[in-house]
Amino acid sequence: MPVAVTPSPISRRSAFRIAGAATVGLTALTLSAGCTTDAADRDSAEPDPLISAAESARRDAATATAAAALAPERAGALSVIASERGAHADALSAEVARAAGIDPTAMPSPSPTGGQAEPAPPPPTVDELRTQLAGSQREAAGLARRLSGYRAGLLGSVSAAVAAQQAVLLL
Repeated sequence: MPVAVTPSPISRRSAFRIAGAATVGLTALTLSAGCTTDAADRDSAEPDPLISAAESARRDAATATAAAALAPERAGALSVIASERGAHADALSAEVARAAGIDPTAMPSPSPTGGQAEPAPPPPTVDELRTQLAGSQREAAGLARRLSGYRAGLLGSVSAAVAAQQAVLLL
C-alpha cells in the first residue's frame, strides 16, 4: 500500500538556517552568561561583612575571659559568654570561607598580631563588656537586616544570643 507523502512546510535550507541561528544564539547566550559570574563581582566588591562580625565575636570572647580577673564571682557566666562568642566567631568565619570557596578546615586560625610586647591593658569591667556586647548585638542585627537567606539567619541567631547574654548572664 502506497503511503502519501505530504510536503514539509519548511524547506531543508530553511531548517539549516534555523538550526544555525539557534546554535549562534545559544553560543552567544553561553558566552554572555560566562561574563557575568560572581567571581568578578567578588574581586571588586567590598570585603565580606561577616568578617567584622567574626572579629567582634573574637574580641568579645577575649574581653569576657579577661573580665573574669576583675569579677571572679562571675567567672562562670563570663566563661559561658567567652565560649559562646568563640563559637559565634567560628561559625561566622566558616560561612565567610564557604562563600569565598575556601575549605574552612584548611584556613589557619587567627593568631595574635606580632610585634613589640606592650604592657597589658587593665582587665575590662563587666560593665565595659556589657557595652561591648551591646555594640556587637546591634552590629549583628543591622547586618541581618541587610543580608538574606542563611547569612541573615546566622546573624539573627548571633544577635539574639548576644542579647540573651546581656540580659541573663550579665544581670
